[in-house]
Parts: sequence; structure tokens; C-alpha cells
Amino acid sequence: MQVIIESRHHHENQLRELSIERTRFAFRRLSSWIPRVNVQFSDVNGPRGGLDKRCQVELGNRAAGKVVIVSLARDWRTALDLSLRRAAQMFKRSLQRDKKPLRGRSARLALDSQYPARP
Repeated sequence: MQVIIESRHHHENQLRELSIERTRFAFRRLSSWIPRVNVQFSDVNGPRGGLDKRCQVELGNRAAGKVVIVSLARDWRTALDLSLRRAAQMFKRSLQRDKKPLRGRSARLALDSQYPARP
């Protein structure tokens, strides 16, 4: 799994190491499904403070599609942890959605398309 970090923060080196470590830890069980994770940091308000640290996590694959999560928090680590937790949950759900069996009318339609009636 490749982790790409984008930031314009003045503590970028410390933030980069922490982000790579936390991202690999958060997706350790899903790493075989995820080829690449993009993490972007930005400061929304600048030096004014408040809920202004923004973290965007983007990941995906062909089977599950693309998942993009954005979180705002007071500090960088909290924003990163919130985004990683939500991204892992959403990615797991999208993988499970592909595995769910069809029921009811949609199952009959799927079977009809696989096995058309003979003339």
C-alpha cells in the first residue's frame, strides 16, 4: 500500500511521519485491497484557530470504488484519526455491499439474466 501525503504546514516532516504510521496502522487489515491512500492536510482559517484543521483521505480500488472522507478538528492528529476511522468503515461497507446476496425481485432478475428462458 502506497501512502501519499500532501500538506503545506510548517511542521510537514513530523506530520508526514505520523500520518504514514497512522495510515498504515488503520488500514493494516485492508492493505491487500487498497493499492494507494492519499492524505491531504489544509488549514481552513489560517492562524485564527477553532475547528480549522482539515484532513481529507482518499482511497479505493476497482471492486469497492472510491472513498473520500473529509474531517475538521482543532488539531492535525484528531482530524487524521477521524478521517482514517471513517474511511476504513466506509471502505469495509463498500466491500461488504459487493458480497451481499441478492434477495427478492432483484435476485429473480439476476437469475433471469444469467439463465434466459429457452424459446
